[in-house]
Amino acid sequence: MFSWMRKNPKKSPETVQTVTEGLKNLYKKKLLPVEEFYRFHDFHSPALEDADFDNKPMILVMGQYSTGKTSFIRYLLEQEIPGSRIGPEPTTDSFVAIMHGDSEGVTPGNALIVDPQKPFRQLHPFGNGFLKR
Repeated sequence: MFSWMRKNPKKSPETVQTVTEGLKNLYKKKLLPVEEFYRFHDFHSPALEDADFDNKPMILVMGQYSTGKTSFIRYLLEQEIPGSRIGPEPTTDSFVAIMHGDSEGVTPGNALIVDPQKPFRQLHPFGNGFLKR
């Protein structure tokens, strides 16, 4: 009947510990070879890295200035955001990533894109003008 429905007794199922590990393995074994064969990374976006799978999900907040984005984030976090201020004119017109950590601090954008543990390496094409703002 269907060849894909036949049980193959010689092939043992691959076990994975987490969903993230399974997705990472599936991407590297099945999807990445197809992307490389069709040169997907040459004209669209670079290949996914381990940090893209291992990090927490992210939420993008964007919109016109003075619409309450910073106030909304401050309300959710129940604390001030380092380096931010609120005003009627564009005050927080920059790239900001707020992440959980053991200590508070500010890391420059151009340092984030070279950290292999962070999922920001693909922002490199936007240049230092974007990352330093």
